[in-house]
Amino acid sequence: MRLGSGTFAAGCVVIEVLGVALFLRGFFPTPVFSGAERQAESPASEPSAGASSNWTELPPPLFSKVVIMLIDALRDDFVFGSKGVKFMPYTTYLVEKGSSLSFVAEAKPPTVTMPRIKALLTGSLPGFIDVVRNLNSPTLLEDNVITRAKAAGKRIIFYGDETWVKLFPKHFVEYDGTTSFFVSDYTEVDNNVTRHLDKVLKRQDWDVLILHYLGLDHIGHISGPNSPLIGHKLSEMDSILMKIHTSLLSEERDTLLPSLLVLCGDHGMSEAGGHGASSMEEVNTALVLISPAFERKPGDIRHPTHVQQTDLAATLSIGLGLPIPKSNIGSLMFPVVEGRPMREQLRFLHLNTVQLSKLLQENVPSYEKEPGFEQFKVSERLHGNWIRLYLEENNSEVLFNLGARVRRQYLDALRTLRLSLSKRAAQYDVYSMAAGTALVLEVLALLLLSVPQALGSRAELDVPLLSPVCSLLFYLLLLALAALHGAVCTAARSSCYLCSLPWLAAGGAMALTAALLCAVVSALTRTFASGTCLSQNPPQSTSRWSELDLLSFLGTVGHVLSLGASSFIEEEHQTWYFLINTLCLALCHQIYRNCFLGDDCAPQRCPHMGEEFDGVTVALQGKRAGPEGWELSRVPADPSSLEALRGPERWMVLASPWLVLACCRLLRSLNQTGVQWAHRPDLGHWLTSSDHKAELSVLAALSLTMIFVLVQKRCSLTSKVAMAFGLLGIYCYRAAIGNVLFPWQQDNKDISKGITEARFVYVFVLGILFTGTKDLLKTQIIAADFTARTVGLWEIYSGLVLLAALLLRPHNLPVLVLSLAIQTIMTQFIWRPLRHNVTEVTVMHYWFGQAFFYFQGNSNSIATVDISAGFVGLDAYMEIPAMFLTAFATYSGPVLWASHLVNFLTSEASSSALSRACFCYALICSTPVSVYIVLVTSLRYHLFIWSVFSPKLLYEGMHLLITAAVCIFFTAVDQTNTKS
Repeated sequence: MRLGSGTFAAGCVVIEVLGVALFLRGFFPTPVFSGAERQAESPASEPSAGASSNWTELPPPLFSKVVIMLIDALRDDFVFGSKGVKFMPYTTYLVEKGSSLSFVAEAKPPTVTMPRIKALLTGSLPGFIDVVRNLNSPTLLEDNVITRAKAAGKRIIFYGDETWVKLFPKHFVEYDGTTSFFVSDYTEVDNNVTRHLDKVLKRQDWDVLILHYLGLDHIGHISGPNSPLIGHKLSEMDSILMKIHTSLLSEERDTLLPSLLVLCGDHGMSEAGGHGASSMEEVNTALVLISPAFERKPGDIRHPTHVQQTDLAATLSIGLGLPIPKSNIGSLMFPVVEGRPMREQLRFLHLNTVQLSKLLQENVPSYEKEPGFEQFKVSERLHGNWIRLYLEENNSEVLFNLGARVRRQYLDALRTLRLSLSKRAAQYDVYSMAAGTALVLEVLALLLLSVPQALGSRAELDVPLLSPVCSLLFYLLLLALAALHGAVCTAARSSCYLCSLPWLAAGGAMALTAALLCAVVSALTRTFASGTCLSQNPPQSTSRWSELDLLSFLGTVGHVLSLGASSFIEEEHQTWYFLINTLCLALCHQIYRNCFLGDDCAPQRCPHMGEEFDGVTVALQGKRAGPEGWELSRVPADPSSLEALRGPERWMVLASPWLVLACCRLLRSLNQTGVQWAHRPDLGHWLTSSDHKAELSVLAALSLTMIFVLVQKRCSLTSKVAMAFGLLGIYCYRAAIGNVLFPWQQDNKDISKGITEARFVYVFVLGILFTGTKDLLKTQIIAADFTARTVGLWEIYSGLVLLAALLLRPHNLPVLVLSLAIQTIMTQFIWRPLRHNVTEVTVMHYWFGQAFFYFQGNSNSIATVDISAGFVGLDAYMEIPAMFLTAFATYSGPVLWASHLVNFLTSEASSSALSRACFCYALICSTPVSVYIVLVTSLRYHLFIWSVFSPKLLYEGMHLLITAAVCIFFTAVDQTNTKS
């Protein structure tokens, strides 16, 4: 069956997306945890050696009431650093002199809200895939403190982040949830929590009160940790904590047990204001336990000690007199029980080690050989001897010394058990990973084998769709895969995703895998038999590679190989900056050689591209591609030499690579990214500071004006007017939310959410996109209307530019302006005069798109995702629009460069050029993803697998999904061009 190379590439990428999704499902499984079937079992008895102990029940609770005040993104220095001293004086007093215990709780990545709540309450390490589930949290089925407390008859009240309500839908006797994703609001989202406090604190009908404040996190997303709003929010939180603590102290006169106030954060905040990664600012959170039970002696100075965030679950369980959650891997914070009698201390430690040892037995077959289990057995034996001695003689120095020894032994066993379980907190679904990898590698092999014919003059392939399916090899492979599937699903001790699928779905996956493998074998057979790939046509005439071809190949291969090193992933922006700088120097060399050495040293051109460009040039001589004119008559007659250029245009061609280099160097100074240099000040920090709002306002106004100048010349009159009003609306929106100032505005008194202004811009974005789509579809009716097609594509592109200008932060508007400027320079003075072939132009667009992804300030860390972009113009959280807007804002650089590629090739070359570009784009996007999956599989036990490699894997998966959408758009436009 003959297929266009674009259609073939789009189909391959869609299949690859399925393979990557299957791989991710196996790589990010649900963490292994202990089931709920043992919830009703009795607690472990106190050890005894020859004596009978009567302590077989759970110890009584240590606290009568517990208040958990969780402040989202409360990193440790906000409480224990200079900001805490300045803005939280009451909390600082409690930390330094009050009845409190202070800790720096370390959160494991991913440092986003839902996984961290699960870690706090279950004591387990959530899976990395919870980053995605964080957008719509499912009910928490894992054993946890809240479920245990409800089962014990505790009355729980909750106010704050609605994530808790989704995780525990039927656990609270009273609750009021607020959406956590509407990050533009940092005032009402906290007032909705605080407004309930006065009446709740006066009541006595509750045992646990949970408050989750979101305002601090939202301020971080909007303006970063150095914003003046941070100080005001910390002061607000300090006053709320003082109100709660004062109320609890006044009630304790009438209770037998003290109360406990827990001040904690779920994660920290990076220097850019985001979170999700593993930097020190994101993983270190403040944890303060406040209770009269922790009263100090005179001169007792307590410094914050480091604990794991998962330790809170066991500590709360002991404090409330509850069983420890079965999947807990944390250890009791010993200072909480240090003031209790020795027998109680050992009882608490014994319960914790018994729970950890049972979890170890469930997840480690050879658990008896684990050091932690051996230490536990020794501790239990010594504990039994101590109990026997305790029952015989109630007090002696020998008893105390033995008790201290048992306590140390238990603490050592807890640390070792926790370490062993942390390494085995999640198990890989190797079967799903292998199946996904097989699909991805088969697709990559097909793409590579199709290169000669897909990039040929006809851009068509003979794809064997029926012969592999009808071959004996296919049925043998299908039978072998079915046998393997049955054997794996029968022998697997842990659950496999593929094994949980119905046989029809699993059979479809096996049939697809077998068919692709047969297609690869068929292509290889044809290659060795006739010297062609997927075609019986003779190969095209060959020519030596130009410098740009060699640079494109070596750059792509070098980038792919660099993904095997964590440092290169953390600083990947440096790779792309180096590649585009090298590309500019190579273009400079090519231009100078053509201008000064003439045709003899002209680079080799693709044998088919010259005819395409020349034919279109002749056809379009003197013809305008848009209302403002976009003539090609200035292109020199000789496509292989630039000697025909004279005057200013010649000098512009000579200077164009240096102008692009200057723009790229300026952009590098705008946003520091990566890991090693992210903390250094840059132009973006300078512009976003409150002292330079006037400068930012001027820069934003100039940037919006330049966007209009660069985009409007090829638009219709209607789109020009819509673009002008849309850009004006963007400035009004940024002024409404306080980012920039109007000339007559000298303060921020009129700050609003900007909902009306943003929706005003959305109307013009949709209007421009509709106008462009209408012009593009018009070519289906008017076959010869070339102008309508080019104008329609450009209007779709300009609509995307307007949307990007709305979603990007004001200090990032120069990134968009310089992106448009570089596209204009490259089009007018490099790609047209030098007559680069489709492959070279596609590679250049892809490289610049990747570079502009990092110029925006993005990185391979989840913390740099600008979540606030998903709520521009929204007055409530709507999942699908928020996800789309966030994804578009993050990947606006690659998307806009891919859209420009369609515009350029449609106006400059024949319709088959889009098919080749689609194939080339799919190949250079698929290669890194395929190789990276293999690398991640081999490095799955690497030290940085969750902090570095896994976030990059999510980025690659999202990038491949966007590539699939781009290829489908390429194919649709190509089909439109063919019909017209």
